[in-house]
Amino acid sequence: MARSTRSDDRSSRSPSGSPGPANRKTRLTEAEKRANHLASEKKRRALIRAGFDRLSVIVPGLEGRARSEGIVLRGTIDHIRKLMIERRRMVEALEANGVAVDAELKA
Repeated sequence: MARSTRSDDRSSRSPSGSPGPANRKTRLTEAEKRANHLASEKKRRALIRAGFDRLSVIVPGLEGRARSEGIVLRGTIDHIRKLMIERRRMVEALEANGVAVDAELKA
């Protein structure tokens, strides 16, 4: 059986066979950890803001209003409740007219 050799395995090891600097994980300083954390938090907040902005555009009654997250959430909840009531009425109307409605649409 022939022994396979990989040049990249050899190049990343020191002559003693232990992993060389290329394989070692560099430890972050506390300042770097903090900077990474702050950057990821900033990105997370930006994504949340973008989501609220999208909701304020697509939910009727929210366009053109001051964007408060509480107002956007309340308006979104009210709109979804109205849609659910409307769907329930439509299903009832269909069933009253003898149309079979899938159970998935009734939920």
